[in-house]
Amino acid sequence: MTDVTPASFAPGLTTDDLAGTVPDPRTAPAVRWGVLGAGNIAGSFSDGVREHTASTVVAVGSRDLTKAQLFADAHAPQARAHAGYDALVEDPDVDVVYVATPHSHHHEHALLAIRAGKHVLVEKAFTQDAAQAREVLDAARQAGVFVMEAMWTRFLPHVAALRGVLARGEIGRVVSVVADHGQFFPYAPEHRLYAPGLAGGALLDLGVYPVSFAHDLLGAPESVTAVGALTDTGVDGQIGMVLGYPGGVQATLSTTLWSRTANTAVISGTEGRVEVARTFYAPTSFTVERHDGATWAYDGFRGEGKQYQAAEVARRVAAGETQSPRMSWDGTLEVMDTLDAVRRQAGVVYPGE
Repeated sequence: MTDVTPASFAPGLTTDDLAGTVPDPRTAPAVRWGVLGAGNIAGSFSDGVREHTASTVVAVGSRDLTKAQLFADAHAPQARAHAGYDALVEDPDVDVVYVATPHSHHHEHALLAIRAGKHVLVEKAFTQDAAQAREVLDAARQAGVFVMEAMWTRFLPHVAALRGVLARGEIGRVVSVVADHGQFFPYAPEHRLYAPGLAGGALLDLGVYPVSFAHDLLGAPESVTAVGALTDTGVDGQIGMVLGYPGGVQATLSTTLWSRTANTAVISGTEGRVEVARTFYAPTSFTVERHDGATWAYDGFRGEGKQYQAAEVARRVAAGETQSPRMSWDGTLEVMDTLDAVRRQAGVVYPGE
């Protein structure tokens, strides 16, 4: 390997990546979580906090009190159930609010928590568009609170190990990233993923994973080219994207609501490649194959994995910081700008835009 900095292999890498590891989430300080929204992703997050960190979910809020109580019984037995989101953010025992409502409401609910003086973790995609994201981050800056996008992939052990491989130059300079995320959702106009009023479509729910993955390694692109196919409700059912970077580097990404695709990623470099197994954005394995014939495999932690981002929030909050370097405010804005560019080219327009 040549003696150069990690960033020369991929712009998003730093010397911190050379270690290729993440801290044990159980070692993070304890914080008290309030969960805003009682859907499936909120359940898996709460389970991760309860089972794998020192923190606790002390409150859950839903528009329906019965739903909030059922959620607490299943995922946070000691948590208070609140009818409505105002009561949740005003709960004096809550340190951090986790926003897990549809994309169309992230902006509103994040601002609600910030105005109550709470730190906030907001599900991805962070907001409906970049303009909303800037408003949320401006409010957080003025309030002096911590805010982070819940792109949990960035904090997983296999991603840290992968970044270590790249930072050490094991596959040379990265020239291509290929990743996809597709799931099958039968057409149902009332489903949130097909509803324009809920900022539905494949891109914000599924495509954000490969887009954020490319940003994590390569940074913000110089160019964005996208082709999309819309559903009968006007949201994106399928999109293909090519992100262009200096020196001819490209990220080729895709997302769809119409098929459960391979959900893998391949990072190719001048001296080899890394193949990340299914499902690349969740805890998984990868294989390194060098052009000189050397190969080796990583197979680490398996499981749900949202405890790693919860632990990151706890560490930063305890340290008095307002953002995480692994999912910074600038990083979130860059991803949102790319998503906006893709939507424009695909012809997706949400109500009010």
